Amino acid sequence: MAPGYCQDAPAGLWGSGRGKVTPATAPPPCGQFRTNSIALIMDVRLALRWPPWGMSKKRMKPPASVRWLLSTLALCYLMNQADGQKRGSPRELKCVTNNFDIWDCSWKMPSGTSHGTQYEICIEDRSHSCYHSEKANVKIPALSTGDHILTISSHSDLESSRSRFTLNEKDVSLIPDPPEILNVSADFSTSTLSLQWNDRGSTTPRRSAVTWEIKVLRKESMELVKSATYNTTLSGRDKLHHWNWTSDMPLECVTHFVTIRRYIDDLHFSGHKEWSDWSPVKNVSGISDSPTKVFPQDRVVLIGSDVTFCCVSKEKVLSAQIGQTICPLIHLDGENVAIKIHNISASANSGTNVVFTTEDNIFGTVIFAGYPPDVPQKLNCETHDLREIACTWSPGRATSLVGPRNTSYTLSESFSGKYVKFKRVEAPINESYQLLFQVVPSQEIYNFTLKARNPLGRSETALSLNITERVHPHTPTSFKVKDVNSTAVRLTWRLPGSFAKINLLCQVKINKPNSVQELRNVKIKGVENSSYLVVVDNLNPYTIYSFWIRCSTETFWKWSKWSNEKQHLTTEAIPSKGPDTWREWSSDGKNLIIYWKPLPINEANGKILSYNVSCSSEEETQSLSEIPDPQHKAEMQLGRHDYIISVVARNSVGSSPPSRIASMELPHDNLQVEQAVGMGGRIFLTWRQDPSVTCDYVIKWCNSSRSQPCLMDWKKVPSANNETVIESDQFRPGVRYNFFLYGCKNQGYQLLRSIIGYVEELAPIVAPNFTVEDTSADSILVKWEDIPVEELRGFLRGYLFYFEKGERDTSKMRSLESGRSDIKVKNITDLSQKTLRIADLQGKTSYHLVLRAYTDGGMGPEKSMYVVTKENSVGLIIAILIPVAVAVSVGVVTSVLCYRKREWIKETFYPDIPNPENCKALQFQKSICEGSSALKTLEMNPCTPNNIEVLESRSTIPKIEDTEIISPVAERTEESSEAEPENHVVVSYCPPIIEEDIPTPAAEEAGGPAQVIYIDVQSMYQPQARPEEGPDAEPAPPGAGYKPQMRLPVSPAVGELVLEGDLDKTAGYRPQASVNTWNLVSPDSPRSTDSTSEVVSFGSPCSINSRQFLIPPKDEDSPKSGGGGWSFTNFFQNKPND
Repeated sequence: MAPGYCQDAPAGLWGSGRGKVTPATAPPPCGQFRTNSIALIMDVRLALRWPPWGMSKKRMKPPASVRWLLSTLALCYLMNQADGQKRGSPRELKCVTNNFDIWDCSWKMPSGTSHGTQYEICIEDRSHSCYHSEKANVKIPALSTGDHILTISSHSDLESSRSRFTLNEKDVSLIPDPPEILNVSADFSTSTLSLQWNDRGSTTPRRSAVTWEIKVLRKESMELVKSATYNTTLSGRDKLHHWNWTSDMPLECVTHFVTIRRYIDDLHFSGHKEWSDWSPVKNVSGISDSPTKVFPQDRVVLIGSDVTFCCVSKEKVLSAQIGQTICPLIHLDGENVAIKIHNISASANSGTNVVFTTEDNIFGTVIFAGYPPDVPQKLNCETHDLREIACTWSPGRATSLVGPRNTSYTLSESFSGKYVKFKRVEAPINESYQLLFQVVPSQEIYNFTLKARNPLGRSETALSLNITERVHPHTPTSFKVKDVNSTAVRLTWRLPGSFAKINLLCQVKINKPNSVQELRNVKIKGVENSSYLVVVDNLNPYTIYSFWIRCSTETFWKWSKWSNEKQHLTTEAIPSKGPDTWREWSSDGKNLIIYWKPLPINEANGKILSYNVSCSSEEETQSLSEIPDPQHKAEMQLGRHDYIISVVARNSVGSSPPSRIASMELPHDNLQVEQAVGMGGRIFLTWRQDPSVTCDYVIKWCNSSRSQPCLMDWKKVPSANNETVIESDQFRPGVRYNFFLYGCKNQGYQLLRSIIGYVEELAPIVAPNFTVEDTSADSILVKWEDIPVEELRGFLRGYLFYFEKGERDTSKMRSLESGRSDIKVKNITDLSQKTLRIADLQGKTSYHLVLRAYTDGGMGPEKSMYVVTKENSVGLIIAILIPVAVAVSVGVVTSVLCYRKREWIKETFYPDIPNPENCKALQFQKSICEGSSALKTLEMNPCTPNNIEVLESRSTIPKIEDTEIISPVAERTEESSEAEPENHVVVSYCPPIIEEDIPTPAAEEAGGPAQVIYIDVQSMYQPQARPEEGPDAEPAPPGAGYKPQMRLPVSPAVGELVLEGDLDKTAGYRPQASVNTWNLVSPDSPRSTDSTSEVVSFGSPCSINSRQFLIPPKDEDSPKSGGGGWSFTNFFQNKPND
């Protein structure tokens, strides 16, 4: 950085006085500016102040604007003069240092500066601190902290100049000298470059941190392949440094170049710090004249790494491959090529081939890929005899390297300085290795280091130990057992090893039949001859024992293996206890049966040869001697006295203490039989403590199915206990046993409790035997028997009775327990119940009955039978009476109906031939006449003809005599006959006109009765022409049949009726065929005869005013009459019997 300028020039004019400034704006030195410009400024001021000669002062005084302009011109002139002086003075001062002691300062001069210019550099605050130089640089001692004024004066033949600078340490740059590489070497076997250089620390007095940047370049094109930093510290003296780098490409393949630079980081230097320049390049050339063409050769590499192979050849390489894989070529200098393998996998034992192919040759190498040795696992060192130390370890992960590239192991001991090397075994036992190290006399502490090494690396592990605490003895040998007495033996054995200086801890394992193993520890002083003995006591006489022994040290590390088993039978001794005794009186009460149990082997203390039994009372003593051992019962005939029974067992050594028991059995109260169920093949019994029991409790049991006296076994319990567990090998599931609890008192034994029980309940094996005691039409009475105890196999809890409808030939009852709705189930839990009545059954029905018994052990088998209920007589009677009653009721009802409807039945099934004398009008349906006041029901009265008159006859018809019937209608007919044509013949049937008042609702409302007039029945009928129609009125069409009555007014006369037509159409009485053909239009309606319509309506036949034919003409189009058939509704219609 350029130092600053002085600060006495105006800042606004010259700019800032610190930092580097450009030559165009840099002000001249302050001293030169003062000496050269003062006279010039004075001359200008005088010229402006004094006017020319001959002019008045007042007249020539310039205005203020002129004076300002002249001042500006003077200032510009001064600046121009200053710039001319600056162009010839030093500028851009720059100082650097490389060792903190000397500052090398340089500056720039104008381009036109002569070569003979001399420079004087002065530091104002120092005495004798001026330096002279012929060049534009000078070396000065390092200045102290703070600002310093530096004056540089240049002197030449043409001009002189001077510049002042402010110099501070912050403006100085620290640029170290380029490092010097002393040596660059190559290890072609490992493709490693080694760099050596001198840090030249002696040139730098300060202790400073240095960072070195190293670059490695490859090929002639200077391709950067590695850039690394290396940190050191300058110590004030020269020091050599080394740096190694392993190339990913073999060094034989291509030339490598190395260069280095440094950066000094001094904490006390406040100036700028910069990197030094790069050192001169050093190179390592590849091998071009080697007979080997492919590199690296037989290299061992790490699995998963990237490996580069190269081929140095003057021929063009066509292809390259590793194994069976073709690889792309990487071109190097000349014809040299390389291939790069990524993530290489483990190679075979013989390695993996790498092949380069040219047009004429094949070049190749072998690569071995594996792992470096793993840290040895589970290193353990121990001794068996204190003569040799055996160290074992596990190699850990396999290296995949074999032969000369396999891992080698070395075991060294630091205190003795000895070591042993591992002799490799192709197949290590249990994948673990072992080395033997000889024990050093008088040395107990050992510090072992196990080192593993292969071409890819090395590893190690260490172990420190006290060998006396790591003793794992050999297996004891020559193991023997000898008798000492009936309860002690002597054990002897040999233990190889030198244990004279330590104590041994041995363990004896003792085992006897039907007992738990026993372990006993024994401390023994070690000996040199390896023979040891120990006495084992507290054994049982006449018992077979098995012995084993093993040893360790007193500090204990590991037990040795157990010795071989040794069996031994101890000698006999006197039985330690008398037999366990019980007694029972025979069923007749005359003999006393004495039972005893054989002594267990630990109490017999030998083989029992015989027993002696004696019974003593105040009156007598009886005894039985020499009862041989297999017999454990004796029977003696005794009176009813109290006896003390004594039993003694004898072996070859002596007799046992006697066992005594009283013969008397004390009376007891009536006891309730209790139930008990065992679990796991045994029964748990408890009882209340009885303070009167002085010696013990006795529980005896037997199979309940056996005859008396019942005894299977017994057990004695101390009087302080109130519970016990009964176990026996004779117990069987599903068998009932009787248990009796006796309490021993001074006079004898008293029965306290009676219990029946099972060690395990099972399901019954047979079904209850049941029979049917009674059957009825709706019930069945069933009775069953108890199941024998032997077949019950548990406590009976109840019966399940199933019944359903079913025949004998059908399949059996299925899924009794599945909850079918058609199966009825009854659960009988009252065990005293032996009968069951099944009610609410159906008569004469087959039922399937099933009975099963069950216990807590399960459900027993089933027994079934089929029963048919009796026939129900009441139901049969009811079944007969009901149809008879129904038939009688139907007959009575039918008779009543027939009687009431006899006329209707006669008319329907046996109709009479119509008699005109008894003619009645048909009864019409009620619905036709309802709803109209003009319609009235037509009542027919008997009609007796009184006159028949023949007015005219034709020749074609036989003449009929006229019979005069006197009636008002006939008279009217004669009067009106004059207006009829002469050739019209009318046969009139003129009944008398009978007026009858019919009370109808319509008439009552009108205020008077309705009058009905019966008129004639004519063969041909034509209504009377009205006066307004005139004589030309067209006659009505002829019609045959019965003509209805008409409702006429009472006062007017009845008009004449003219009938004409053929005589053949007038014969016969025709009943009304169908009511549907009636015209219900009244005469007063628009469609009456007064209407101009061609259709003439005569009204309803049931209307009093109707002129409609009740019986229309009979022709083919007329509907058939349907009123003559039988109708079921008419059967119930009530008709008067007229």
